[in-house]
Amino acid sequence: MMKKMALVLIIAASVLMSCLNVCEAAVTEEPQVMHVGGKVLCQDCTKDYKEWVKGDKPINGSKVSITCMDERHRVVYYGSDGTDVKGQFELIVNKIRSNGKSFNAQDCLVRLISSPDATCNVFTNFGGGRTGVKLGRPSSVYRDLIKYTISPLYFTTPMCDEPHLKY
Repeated sequence: MMKKMALVLIIAASVLMSCLNVCEAAVTEEPQVMHVGGKVLCQDCTKDYKEWVKGDKPINGSKVSITCMDERHRVVYYGSDGTDVKGQFELIVNKIRSNGKSFNAQDCLVRLISSPDATCNVFTNFGGGRTGVKLGRPSSVYRDLIKYTISPLYFTTPMCDEPHLKY
């Protein structure tokens, strides 16, 4: 009877240990897909201060891109997305490359590409849209989801464009 009890305890312990190993692997494994979201807005500098600060409007159909580099500064991922009527975009990026290696989200840059609004299509660097925004910390991490939310990117009207003078 004692031998049977010892055998049952050994089997139960081995099953429990294998379950713990599977659970640990699932917890330590990083998600392979990341989501990057944000907004694209139009800021009109011809308005008074109160309207200028709170009067930004979303741009439907503007394009935003993401470019990710590897440790040797080579492009390993490029993707783009358009905005909806609320000016929001959602880029979904697969972090695993064709050779099986992944890249760091901090090596990715999000920038503006174009605006379909003829009255608001001048790139600004307010929010980093012209030069690009590096991803920082994720705004949400839950099971298989890592989401980065960047601050709004802005276009402005042609009247607000700064002249690019060379002396």
